[in-house]
Amino acid sequence: MNFFDTLREQMDTVRLPLVAVTVTTVARVNTPLLAILHWHGFRRATPLVLQGVDIPPRPVPASAIQFSEPWHTFEAVDAALLDAAWQLGAWEVERNERRACTVIGAPAGEALACRQAFGEYADDGPADRHLLDVAPDRLELMQLGASKGYLRWQFRPVKGGLWGELGEPDDTLETDRGRRPPCPVPPKPRRQGVPGRTVYRLGAVRSILLR
Repeated sequence: MNFFDTLREQMDTVRLPLVAVTVTTVARVNTPLLAILHWHGFRRATPLVLQGVDIPPRPVPASAIQFSEPWHTFEAVDAALLDAAWQLGAWEVERNERRACTVIGAPAGEALACRQAFGEYADDGPADRHLLDVAPDRLELMQLGASKGYLRWQFRPVKGGLWGELGEPDDTLETDRGRRPPCPVPPKPRRQGVPGRTVYRLGAVRSILLR
């Protein structure tokens, strides 16, 4: 799987800065991967112009993309995402492993986190206000993730994103704020069935706190 080429194609098409990239999959090998691209930008809610009426713009919705190529280890997903994040100048990749949220006693916050990880945002408005969905199995994957557990990765691009303007570039970044492959950081094996968080450090940042 080649996340980098797909992300670069989307960035060239949308022509807006990327705030973050998240990728979610059910805690089972060889299931589709759901990538959500979060853009920085605004658009008018309607082309209608009314004299004396100020219609505020809305944030550009995120893009949901489904990757259905076969894969057989979670380390392979880690490696592909590390490669994409490295080339896009990200400072880190975070991997979160979450348990099923349909078990007895699971707090409501876990169910909300699961829905959001799969791009299902609670809102009274239309779904396309927050997400341009081209992932045909997204809802089915969300239901399976809720019952089996899921993994979620996230990184913030510097090249083609916002973060290059907010922090000092580290020595690994090229003049375009990206990096040349290959990524030198190896994948770490997951602890199967154990919820947890793994952070891959890709570069040094000295003047911005991401959390």
